[in-house]
Amino acid sequence: MMERLDVGLGDRSYPIWVGDGIMHRLGEALVEVEFPRRVAVVTNPTVSGFYREPVLAALESAGFQATVIEIPDGEQYKTLQTLELIYDALIRDGFDRYSGLLALGGGVVGDITGFAAATYLRGVPFVQVPTTLLSQVDSSVGGKTAVNHPLGKNMIGAFYQPRHVHIDVATLRTLPRREFAAGMAEVIKYGVIRDRDFFCWLGEQKDQLLDLVPDTLVQAVKRSCQIKANVVEIDEKESSLRAILNYGHTFGHAVETLAGYGVVCHGEAVAIGMVIAAELSTQLGFATEKDVAAIRTLITAFGLSATPPAHSLDDYLAAMGRDKKVKDGMLRFVLNHGIGDCSVHDIRSPESLFARILSQFPGIQVK
Repeated sequence: MMERLDVGLGDRSYPIWVGDGIMHRLGEALVEVEFPRRVAVVTNPTVSGFYREPVLAALESAGFQATVIEIPDGEQYKTLQTLELIYDALIRDGFDRYSGLLALGGGVVGDITGFAAATYLRGVPFVQVPTTLLSQVDSSVGGKTAVNHPLGKNMIGAFYQPRHVHIDVATLRTLPRREFAAGMAEVIKYGVIRDRDFFCWLGEQKDQLLDLVPDTLVQAVKRSCQIKANVVEIDEKESSLRAILNYGHTFGHAVETLAGYGVVCHGEAVAIGMVIAAELSTQLGFATEKDVAAIRTLITAFGLSATPPAHSLDDYLAAMGRDKKVKDGMLRFVLNHGIGDCSVHDIRSPESLFARILSQFPGIQVK
């Protein structure tokens, strides 16, 4: 089975294919979008072991000439140094403006390949072939590309849309359970901020999702991508509405930064950030304790933690203060209004609010 949707951005619109067992149709999809015939496939050793040969076969059968560039595996390698490795390979092998890049892997591969495409020779086309749930429902769609800086996640990047997103949920069968759970955090996020019915459906379909039932996975991924596409079509570069997609991310990025990149998965950090955001929403009167309990229950049902690591309040505030969403020195938080709606709020006195919230968790110093 295969589902198709489109991200409508005028002459930069692109299709998203979502299906089970559709990797062999990758070449067909690239022909449809008139992708350059010379392709650099950027991946990592782990993903390469599973999908290098099927992807190369799909490309070559459709008349594409493909070269593989392997980069190290892990969030800690999402750096300018790794980006330079990609540039080195492209220049050494003579890739020109009539070439394209293909990101085969999770969010790290997708983000860094997209940024390489945005900047190599001032921009060449690229395609996303995400192989993790997190990248399928989040980072592969919408055109955010970046690398990390030691002082902040995704601080160096560009908005640059792909030509095509090719999502084969069959890749999730080779995904570690921890990585699958991390991806479910972003899926749950879409229900909290935009679609209460979807949030409830996720609870009803929990067992099917955990058992990787193909039809259920396709529907979950498709709905997540559709919600994100609808938002991106209205606000591509996050000047207003798109900021709601950062629900759980302000505190989540602080968790990632303080732990050290790669120690806590992005989705795991977002899950914790969503619980903190829901608590903050309750403090400010936008949600109820029942809403917080429902969010916490669904998060933990998929094996995710709802408890922040034991860093101090001061450390959390400092890390959040370096977040990209800070405006004029004021913390900006996406807060859920019940379940199924949200908006962005400026937090004027974060110290007292977060001291009250974090004091309920063991090991966190709030004084």
